[in-house]
Amino acid sequence: MTPPAVEITDFSKKYRTAKTPAVDGLSLSIPQGSFFGLLGPNGAGKSTTIHCLTGIVEPTAGSLKVFGIDVVSEYRKARSKVGLSPQEFNIDIFAKVWKILDYNAGFFGMPQARRKERVAELLKQFNLEEHAEKQFQHLSGGLKRRVMLARALVHDPELLILDEPTAGVDVEFRHDLWRHLQNLNEQGKTIILTSHYLEEVEKLCSRIAIINDGKIAAEGDKSEFIKNGDRLETMYLKITKGEGK
Repeated sequence: MTPPAVEITDFSKKYRTAKTPAVDGLSLSIPQGSFFGLLGPNGAGKSTTIHCLTGIVEPTAGSLKVFGIDVVSEYRKARSKVGLSPQEFNIDIFAKVWKILDYNAGFFGMPQARRKERVAELLKQFNLEEHAEKQFQHLSGGLKRRVMLARALVHDPELLILDEPTAGVDVEFRHDLWRHLQNLNEQGKTIILTSHYLEEVEKLCSRIAIINDGKIAAEGDKSEFIKNGDRLETMYLKITKGEGK
């Protein structure tokens, strides 16, 4: 039986200085090949969930698995399956674009010859060839987002996690990225998208979960969130703010 891309069971995370858990008994299953929207207000638990899935922090309780691999006990194996493009630019701003990609490929154990090929592929794919020798700090916001996504894809992960990937970019880049992500998903890559641009989630995702106060407040196919002519935004506000009840 094929395991889900992500299987989260009774997951909780409480930080030492916090009075309440950031995530409290969350369970979630994401099938392979999904384009999955993970929504919620700031502080709801989205980032904590992503950080635990990718080994940045450890869960307090529960189980998190990626393609059937436990993210704690088999961290390296699980992490090799995941590409993460975080909201923050957690990157050496003085490094050149090609070096950022090359370093991340090396982190995942890619041999030097293959690294060179893969970096060239991604520079071309994301129209970064003319910027390869530039330092990250000298790039525009849109180009920085392209580098972050290329870095996440450098080891060709089976699961791609995107945390606000189009924050602060122009409309042209946003639409280019949408087309690229749709192509990746059609090729079989599982994608988890978090975004405050709800029209982005509505356009791209086939299934959606909304986290509120560290718990799953709603989950289902996109059609369940936009029935009766409603937009996703309308249902989102009803769930997270109680509007329209």
